[in-house]
Amino acid sequence: MNDSNQPGIVLITGATGGIGKALAITYAEPGVTLILQGRQEAVLMELAATCEARGAVVITKVLDVEDRDAWILWLKNICDSGMTPELAIVNAGINTHVGPNGEQEAWAEVEKLVAVNILGVMATVEGLLPKMRNRGSGQIALVSSLAAWFGLPFTPSYCASKAAIKAYGESLRGLLADDGLRVNVVMPGYVDSAMCRAMPGPKPFLWDTERAAIRIRKGLQADKARISFPFPLNLGTWFLAVLPPAVSLILLRWLGYRVRRD
Repeated sequence: MNDSNQPGIVLITGATGGIGKALAITYAEPGVTLILQGRQEAVLMELAATCEARGAVVITKVLDVEDRDAWILWLKNICDSGMTPELAIVNAGINTHVGPNGEQEAWAEVEKLVAVNILGVMATVEGLLPKMRNRGSGQIALVSSLAAWFGLPFTPSYCASKAAIKAYGESLRGLLADDGLRVNVVMPGYVDSAMCRAMPGPKPFLWDTERAAIRIRKGLQADKARISFPFPLNLGTWFLAVLPPAVSLILLRWLGYRVRRD
């Protein structure tokens, strides 16, 4: 998918997950340097080899973004070395959910989710923003979710984290526009991956990762403030947010988003 608007240096966090891997492969082509972060070293090395075979130069970093100080330092060092990304896709994220009978989410898992899904995202921006702002150009894509529109009963912490990223990205878009930076919020629905398969509840309009990556890339090229898909799930989740909450909850229960206690 070669094009004249292709950024030369692309950072992708969470590159060992389903969407992250597909994005890396989608952007891998001659003339592109990919900076890929992930927690699974073997998966990351295999992905790097695949991207290099497609003509890209690949830099990898095996690190958990939960280690925010180390991550911010590494990003600043990368930028200081002259490798400031032209496009950063902040994709790293995890999920947790309630138990099969509605048991409360484990507190340790909630804390880790907040550390990765919210603070890890903000740490990535913290590490990149000074150099990108000084340069006066660049693009930052923050991966949220359609779950940001209305909290689902199975995944309260995950939905809260994605709502935070949606608001954070929208704020940054307004803040950084005059600095020449573009900020986009990516809001996928259900995309087939290990994380998605582990989530309880219905998964309507499921997309494969390649299709999602292509849609994200096209949306970023067009500089869409929100890149949401698939239709009509994006329309339906938006309606959940604008309808009276009591009505939205009834609709969710009718659609199968209901914890059935034994």
